[in-house]
Amino acid sequence: MPEPNPNARLEAFCDGVFAIALTLLIIDIKIPSTAAISSTADFWQALKHIAPSIFSFVLSFAVILITWVNHHNGLKLVNKSSASFIYANGFLLLTVVFIPFPTSLMGEYLLTDHAAPAIILYDSVLALQSIGWILIAGAALKNHLGKSEKAIRETRKNGTYGYFAFVLYTLCAILAFWFPLAIAVITTLTWIFWLAAGINIRHEQMN
Repeated sequence: MPEPNPNARLEAFCDGVFAIALTLLIIDIKIPSTAAISSTADFWQALKHIAPSIFSFVLSFAVILITWVNHHNGLKLVNKSSASFIYANGFLLLTVVFIPFPTSLMGEYLLTDHAAPAIILYDSVLALQSIGWILIAGAALKNHLGKSEKAIRETRKNGTYGYFAFVLYTLCAILAFWFPLAIAVITTLTWIFWLAAGINIRHEQMN
């Protein structure tokens, strides 16, 4: 009979938070009730107006989805838990549920002269999220939660990725003061990279 998963409740709770965060992303995407639509052309123009919001939604959906996949696989590396590990997960979830707020701001101001604060906040949240990964990996290693030597190596690698991401998104947040649109593009490309890297890693593990 298989041993019960000691992190089952933690994983279920985290999954629920991820699901709620994904759902909240779509709430602000709608054509304003004040938009004057009297023709099909007006309708297309209104959709064009909310294009930045749709872009922000898709980007943040990808960010949260990739984070969930990595979190799901990260929990597979441990076979027990600890107080610091649980609170580290809580900090990561804090950054996840906060993402809808800068997503809404970015969608509203991305193509305006006031895009910088929204992009700065967005990348700052991503930098904080990377701290969450660092804390999770650190707690797992410090408390010897890894289920095998291979799992320990993978956990250590996740921590390294966390440090890399922290430097990257902190730098992006700083540069967004002057180049908000360019940083928005770079941020998007980094998550395309994380997605491709994640798919490649999972493919190699299955072979």
